[in-house]
Amino acid sequence: MATKQPSDKSHFILPDLGEGVHEAELIKWRVEVGDTVQEHQTLAEMETDKALVEVPSPWTGVIASLNGNEGDIINVGSILVNYSVGENATKNDAPPDTGCVVGAVDDNISIPTSFSRTEATTNKCGDKAIATPAVRRIAKEKSVDINTVTPTGRGGRVTASDVESHLSPAKKQNIPAVPIVEPELEATPLATRVSVPQEGVMERIPFRGIRKKIAEALTHSLKTAAHFQVVDEADVTKLEQRRNALSELVGKKFSLLPFIMTAVVRGLKEHPILNSTVDDFVEEILVHNIINLGCAVDTDQGLMVAVLKNADDLSLVQLSDETARLAKECRDRTIKREELSGGTFTISNVGSYGGMFTTPIINYPEVAILGVGRAKEQVLTKDGAFYAGKVLPLSLSCDHRVVDGAAGAKFLRTVIELLENPEELMPTI
Repeated sequence: MATKQPSDKSHFILPDLGEGVHEAELIKWRVEVGDTVQEHQTLAEMETDKALVEVPSPWTGVIASLNGNEGDIINVGSILVNYSVGENATKNDAPPDTGCVVGAVDDNISIPTSFSRTEATTNKCGDKAIATPAVRRIAKEKSVDINTVTPTGRGGRVTASDVESHLSPAKKQNIPAVPIVEPELEATPLATRVSVPQEGVMERIPFRGIRKKIAEALTHSLKTAAHFQVVDEADVTKLEQRRNALSELVGKKFSLLPFIMTAVVRGLKEHPILNSTVDDFVEEILVHNIINLGCAVDTDQGLMVAVLKNADDLSLVQLSDETARLAKECRDRTIKREELSGGTFTISNVGSYGGMFTTPIINYPEVAILGVGRAKEQVLTKDGAFYAGKVLPLSLSCDHRVVDGAAGAKFLRTVIELLENPEELMPTI
């Protein structure tokens, strides 16, 4: 399967729409046969595992044919659009074919061309190799110029095994014991076909796109991380009073979520091991000094995790505004890919939908996730006296490979103490 863009501009091959994406669902054509399109004009809307992506034309030309119907799954490397050639077609000279960049999804995301494995040995992004940071680190540790290594991985990437093969036999004995596999999530096929009831089927929903990727990610997390849970409750009676006062002061209604986020940020600073990710590819635990807070968002396409970058630098009002913006963009599918990745800790708030406790699955490669239930009024006691209060259920899931039980319990206790003492959580309100 050839995947380089042709120098005669006769057709356009679907590029890799993001790191590791090998297929996308065709949602909508934005052009028709016979249309004259300009360079960077949107050809189609494609749904990847993360978001809705607009695919631009890499050059000016006349559309001869469109390959695919709305709803079809298009593989990276397949011909997406054919252009007319000849006297009526564009006569601009083709740009040099570097096999690297063919367009842009938006102002910040470039679309690299995907490569087949048979061509991977000769394809590079100019003179620079395509490789993950982990592989680059291995090459650096072994004093190997990664740009001279012959790639064999998906998309023309240099893999750890390529670095090993490049080394002389004398140096190979010092190679770290790392898995020589591409760090991608693959669906696990059933060993045998099970019997599925066919009677009374009301609707058949294709198990693909975002929902399938969610399933693969959750299954991978359960198989990789050693989950354990810590559950507790916070008395948020005083916090509710503080929240209502702030809403009146600012002139907008606040939910409990930004207060919980603020408490989580403070808790992660006191217990940084929970603000970690695991790089199983090189067998490392990465403890982060920045907090990229993921927030699970329920959408029609399934659960998406929007990431508030540098959440520790945001005020409570900014956390509220950013969460609302990201949730809206998740639901209308306009969120950028970089705002759906890079998280270091995730919060899953199911309280608005009901339910007391939840046992959320860790958003791998993170090591912990906090599930927030629905706050309920209860009769509580303090110093021997009864009072009507409000209780917020919380459940923390941790990766026991990284987080000890005591560390998880201490973190949750810190969060609860902050929520129960809002004057310490937000002393200026």
